[in-house]
Amino acid sequence: MEELEMHVVTLEQLIEDGNHQGLADYLNELNISDVEELIDELPEHGPLFIETLDLNRAVNVFRILDFPTQERIFKKISANKVREILNTMPPDDRTSFFGDLKGDVVKRLITLLTPDERKEALSLLGYPEDSVGRLMTPDYITVKEHWTMTRILDHIRRYGSGSETIDVLYVIDTDGKLIDDIRIKDILLASPDTQVGSLIDNRMISLNANDPQEEAVTIFRMNNRVALPVVDEQGIMLGIVTIDDILWVANEEYTEDMQRFGGTEALDEPYLDVSIMHLVKKRAGWLVVLFLGQLLTATVIGHFESQLASAIVLFALMPLIMSSGGNSGSQASTLIIQAMAMGEVTLGDWWRVMRREILTGFILGLILGALGFIRIATWQMFADTYGEYWVLIGLVISFSLIGVVLWGSLTGSMLPFLLRKLGADPASSSAPFVSTLVDVTGLIIYFTFATLLLKGVLL
Repeated sequence: MEELEMHVVTLEQLIEDGNHQGLADYLNELNISDVEELIDELPEHGPLFIETLDLNRAVNVFRILDFPTQERIFKKISANKVREILNTMPPDDRTSFFGDLKGDVVKRLITLLTPDERKEALSLLGYPEDSVGRLMTPDYITVKEHWTMTRILDHIRRYGSGSETIDVLYVIDTDGKLIDDIRIKDILLASPDTQVGSLIDNRMISLNANDPQEEAVTIFRMNNRVALPVVDEQGIMLGIVTIDDILWVANEEYTEDMQRFGGTEALDEPYLDVSIMHLVKKRAGWLVVLFLGQLLTATVIGHFESQLASAIVLFALMPLIMSSGGNSGSQASTLIIQAMAMGEVTLGDWWRVMRREILTGFILGLILGALGFIRIATWQMFADTYGEYWVLIGLVISFSLIGVVLWGSLTGSMLPFLLRKLGADPASSSAPFVSTLVDVTGLIIYFTFATLLLKGVLL
C-alpha cells in the first residue's frame, strides 16, 4: 500500500510539472498490474496513462482493466490511439471488449480495424455470446505429421512471435483438421530428425466453438491445461483458448453465482459503478418473488389458525421448525450447485444424489429431532412450560424436525437439477428462494404432525 501511495505522489508531481517524457519513462518501468492499480487509484488520469505508455504496454494494461474503465478510457483517448490499441489487442480480448459494448459503438470501432483484423473480429463475433468461439484466438502454431523437429524449430523461430503461446503446437492434416497436439517439451527433447507423426499419442482434448464457456472452464480444470484447441463440427481447427481467458470466465461465473446465491440478479458492472436505480431493478424481482412466497406462509398459518388458538405453544415453536428446514435446504442447494460447477455431478446423477440426500436428511433430522425433544424436556423440568402433555408436544417437534430437514435436503438438492434440465442457471436456486419454499411446506408438515398427535388432547 505504501508503494502504491509513493507511485501516486510521484505521478501527480510529474503531471503537475508537465513532464511528459518523465511520466512516460516512469510508467513504462512499472509492472502492468501496478499501472492497472494506479488507474483505479487515479481514474481521472487513466486516459493520460494509456496515451503515454508504449503501445504494447498500453494494450497489456488495457486488456486487464474492468469493462467500465475500458469504456471510459476509450471515450477520452485520441482516435489514433484507439485505432492502434484495437489493431494490437489479442483477438480474444478484443472480442470480449466488443461483446460488452453497444451494437452501434462496435460497428464504429470495427471500421478502425485493418482488413485482416476486421475479418477476424467479425468471425469471432459471429459465435453466440458466452460460447467458446468468443474466447478463442487464431494466433497459434500448427505443424504437419511429416515434419521433423528441425523444421518445427525453424517454423517456431519464424512465426512464434505472433502466437498466443508456443507451449503447445497443433498437428493438422492438409484439410486443416486437427489430429493431435504436442507439447514443446517433447519437441525439444526429441532428436532433430524425429518426425511429428512418431510423437502423436491420440490423447488430444479439444473444445467445440459452440460449447458454453462454463463447460470449457470445467474441461480446463479437469485436464490441467494451459491452452486447448477449438474445432468446428467437422473437426477443422479454428483457434485456441488459453488459461488466462478461462480464469477470467471462471471469476465472472463465480461472481454471478455468489450474487444469485444471495437472491439477486448478477450485476453487469462493479458494485460502486452501478446506479441506485439499477441496483433496485436487479434486486426487486427476487424480493417480490420471495415476498409472494412468504404470503403463502401467511396463508398456511391462517389455515391452521384454530389449532394455534387452541395450543399457543405451537406458535412459539414455529421458528424452530422453519429455520431448520430452510437451513438444511440451503446447505443441500449450495453443495449441489458447487458440485455441478466443479463437474463432479451431472444431470444423470440426480438419482444417486436423491438417495444420498434422503439418507443424509433423515440422519440430520434425527439429530435435530432428538435435540428438539431434549429442549422440550429441559424446559418442562425446570419451568413446567408445556404441562402434562409435554411428551406429545416433544414428539410433535421431533417428528416435524425429521420431516422438514429431510424435505429441505431433498428440495434443495433436486432444485438445481430441475433448473438445469429446464435450461436455467442452477445458481438461481438461491438460499433465500430455497428457504422460502421450504418454510411453506415445513409449516404444513409441522401442523400435520400437531393435528395427528394432539387432536383430542390440546386441539
